[in-house]
Amino acid sequence: MRGGEAIIESLKNMGVKTIFGYPGGQTIPFYDMLYDADMDHILVRHEQCAAHAADGYARASGRVGVCLATSGPGATNLVTGIGTAYMDSSPIVAITGQVPTHLIGNDAFQEADIIGITMPIVKYSYQPKNPDMIPSIIKSSFEIASTGRPGPVLIDVPKEVQEGELTEFKDDLIETPGYNPTVKGNIRQIKKASELIKQSKKPMILAGAGVIISNACCELKKLAETINAPVMTSLLGKGAFDETSDLALGMLGMHGRKVSNDYINESDLLIAIGVRFSDRTTGRLDSFAPDTKVIHIDIDPAEIGKNVEVDLPIVGDARNTLSSLNKVLKDYKSSSEVNEWADMIKQKKKELLPRVTYDDVPLKPQTVIKEIAEALNPEAILTTDVGQNQMWAAHFFDTQKPRKFISSGGLGTMGFGFPAAIGAKVACPDDTVVSINGDGGFLMVCQELATVKEYDIPVIAVVLENRTLGMVYQWQSLLYNERHSQTLLGNSPDFVKLAESFGVNGVRVTKPGETKETLSSAIKDNEPVLLNVVIDSEEALPMLPPGAGINEMIGEYKLEKDVI
Repeated sequence: MRGGEAIIESLKNMGVKTIFGYPGGQTIPFYDMLYDADMDHILVRHEQCAAHAADGYARASGRVGVCLATSGPGATNLVTGIGTAYMDSSPIVAITGQVPTHLIGNDAFQEADIIGITMPIVKYSYQPKNPDMIPSIIKSSFEIASTGRPGPVLIDVPKEVQEGELTEFKDDLIETPGYNPTVKGNIRQIKKASELIKQSKKPMILAGAGVIISNACCELKKLAETINAPVMTSLLGKGAFDETSDLALGMLGMHGRKVSNDYINESDLLIAIGVRFSDRTTGRLDSFAPDTKVIHIDIDPAEIGKNVEVDLPIVGDARNTLSSLNKVLKDYKSSSEVNEWADMIKQKKKELLPRVTYDDVPLKPQTVIKEIAEALNPEAILTTDVGQNQMWAAHFFDTQKPRKFISSGGLGTMGFGFPAAIGAKVACPDDTVVSINGDGGFLMVCQELATVKEYDIPVIAVVLENRTLGMVYQWQSLLYNERHSQTLLGNSPDFVKLAESFGVNGVRVTKPGETKETLSSAIKDNEPVLLNVVIDSEEALPMLPPGAGINEMIGEYKLEKDVI
């Protein structure tokens, strides 16, 4: 067995059926061996999209996604996707080719120190010096990528290592000194948390992606209902708690729901679970829940106290910790003060719901998102790009189940949504997958229309066309006296014709009702489709200006018709 064959065999042993990649000079040996292998490979049209597709695969399935690129520019094109996965705790293994070992460091053709370049944005890196190391490296990479706080692992394989013969296939885990994630929360801390909960009269819960990653959604639901606490989420926490529930308040933060932002500072106890307290969630830190006691549960001890001062830290896996907390609270009964608080928040939630109209032309993006929601069932997966389209989706699309809303949060990567949808569809072929994109972000990855056509991946790409770089345009309108510097896209393509040039069906939507109708038809046809939806370029999102406090939102929806 040669090194490249060992990579394939090891991936199969880890349950991998599909990899996303793009070949090049230093991966020719691997691809030659892949030619006869029983493994699916999806040829993306840009390496960055291979990383995003692997990321989408991982987030939708909970399994490790795998991407592959050659050395030099192929490897560096993966960097943005690796960084995206790192910031959002998504488990991927990125395999890169490398120049032969004897040329490393000599500035050989298409050589790049990809291990050095990616060191800040991976959990770990490997570079096998001989083929015998490959099976153990693959197995260890999957272990590291998927345990503790998940994240990307890089394997950089020199060309001659791919071609060399193994003396034996041995896949023992490689010892990683210092890597020992704490899974079980300290029971004494958990009991202290239960006492704080029992003393609280105005509890609230903030759920992040860690709840989804650890499969703790049932435990979160039980806790929320037991203590009668309203639940907010971060952007990546959408789906951790059914957003149609009476206790659900939606997203907190810069573009969060007004009820969440307005009332978090009135709570006396905040239970934060699997959340980073990023700046987009908290606003200005000195005005974020200043008089509120904070319990922070997270598997990564580095996140606890990093941004928000914590009264009670609990390091551990969210599912294990919440399960233990629920056992301690099994006899808890919420007080009249707690019930009054929850009832008041539920009423405010109704009063502060954003409003939307269904008959404006150009279409309001809120209208489009609500029509998309009406066309989809709870099992459908929605991926988003980054910008206004992302926040409209987060704000107006109620996610009921985990792993059904996939977005780039930490890095905020334009171009993420469409290739992530490809990965999600490959991971979950029976689920409808819809990608929400702005026209700016979609133009960065539109070549992947060739991929969905070539492999018959029935992803539905919705492109919201306002011919601006919407989020930056909005900031310029609100904060820079409408000086729209380089945010007007100008000569944009006809997206319908663009789709058709790749052999993908394209439909233009301009009127109320057409989004739902066209989307329903596309789902029934089960083939790749692009919906080009023309929206109002002047519609803006309410937001927290940079440096503002959590309850200092500016801007309101100007519509005064049907409450959602």
